[in-house]
Amino acid sequence: MEEIKIGSVLSFGDYNWRVLDIQNNTALIITEEIIDQRPYHDAYKDITWADCTLRKYLNGEFYEKFNAADKSRIITVINKNLDNQWYGTKGGEDTEDNIFLLSLEEVCKYFGDSTSKLNNPGKNQRYWFQRKDENNSNRLAKLHNKEWAWWWWLRSPGRVNVKAVYIFGTDGNIGIQGNNILKGNISDGKCTGGVRPALWIK
Repeated sequence: MEEIKIGSVLSFGDYNWRVLDIQNNTALIITEEIIDQRPYHDAYKDITWADCTLRKYLNGEFYEKFNAADKSRIITVINKNLDNQWYGTKGGEDTEDNIFLLSLEEVCKYFGDSTSKLNNPGKNQRYWFQRKDENNSNRLAKLHNKEWAWWWWLRSPGRVNVKAVYIFGTDGNIGIQGNNILKGNISDGKCTGGVRPALWIK
């Protein structure tokens, strides 16, 4: 693997990716931009990451867009899917993924450490992290080929299992209560949740 550093941007497949972590000559990367807008699931029902249609898409159709050389660099991982720390909503079973969304814990770790806010919410905090969190701006991402930021999905459950945690598009705050998994109507093209795929490469 070429010489890379945490925080650097590299080209892989058709996109630019930011390096979030490096371990044993492997790197965790996430797309620099929001590359797609999709619902978390295609029906308004209780669901977890293991069974949602967005996971199926990322590990199926999206994964197949990579050529053989790139696929040989992608590492299959076992992802832990923890319960929501504020609401206790079930995160579901562990999953084996080639491509995935970041979890609530990972986004609190890799964009500046906000773990203390995850584990120790303020008494008036019910739906999102502190608006003055110094790491908020680090989580902002633009839509691909656009000049404005948008909100994007995490794989973790929100306060109920018809919601998934997301990152605000206006300030980068963490919406731990979640957005509806079916945000709008598929037929109307209004499922506007941003997608930033993540993966480990060697």
